[in-house]
Amino acid sequence: MYHVVKKRLLATGIALLEVNAPAVAAKVEPGQFVIVRLDELSERIPLTVMDFDREKGTITIVVQDVGYSSAIITRMNEGDEFQDFVGPLGVASEVENYGTVVCIGGGLGIAPVHPIARALKEAGNHVISVLGSRSADLLILEDEMRAASSEVVIATNDGSKGVKGFVTDGLAEVLAQGHQVKAIWAIGPMIMMKAVVDYTRSLGIKTIVSMNPIMVDGTGMCGACRISVGNETKFACVDGPEFDGHLVDFDLAMKRLAFYKDEENQAKARLECDCGKEGGHH
Repeated sequence: MYHVVKKRLLATGIALLEVNAPAVAAKVEPGQFVIVRLDELSERIPLTVMDFDREKGTITIVVQDVGYSSAIITRMNEGDEFQDFVGPLGVASEVENYGTVVCIGGGLGIAPVHPIARALKEAGNHVISVLGSRSADLLILEDEMRAASSEVVIATNDGSKGVKGFVTDGLAEVLAQGHQVKAIWAIGPMIMMKAVVDYTRSLGIKTIVSMNPIMVDGTGMCGACRISVGNETKFACVDGPEFDGHLVDFDLAMKRLAFYKDEENQAKARLECDCGKEGGHH
């Protein structure tokens, strides 16, 4: 069993869990993900790795309370266990010395962009990280990102911290300073990644996105995570999760992501109902 060795609440409904998983920690690279399952009746949840410690044999994941299973995971405590913790899955980020690079993390996307930024900095890049959230109180992992970056720009929708606006406004500020940006990594909600690639397309800056479609088995067998990249069908789990953002059909990807919204909302409502009863959900 894979037990939680450390838990930290990063913001309302967002939990960081450090999990004992030595076999995964020995092999994982920035950009890869794991699939976790609480017990044999649980759904399989793909989560991008936020951090790893090969010596301690731990993997750090960040989970937001958005659906039934993720709500239960965010309520886990130190000592609780996952039945399955499979990984590393997917293709690692292409880390080399490009020069000046920008790592954009929106909302929960700050977690998976963290190990990428750190690896790029270790490879000799000047890493400018642009972190976005709806408001200052929802901004996560700022200290970790400052340690992993050369510079940090913050953008909040309501202007409560940093630039008022979206991550594209933060990126515009970086580019206005005259930085010769060679590559951009953008991870966050689908709509945010689409906005970034629309912004950088005319500028001709290579922009890599990490796709998070619906995923079931994580090995390319089920086809649930298929997306269209350069008019070719790709599977995010084995071909990705990172792709050239300028080639991704975001409209199709967003349609597919919304397939099970009603079912997700019903399951979440059931959980809230269960938790309100005597004893709650364990």
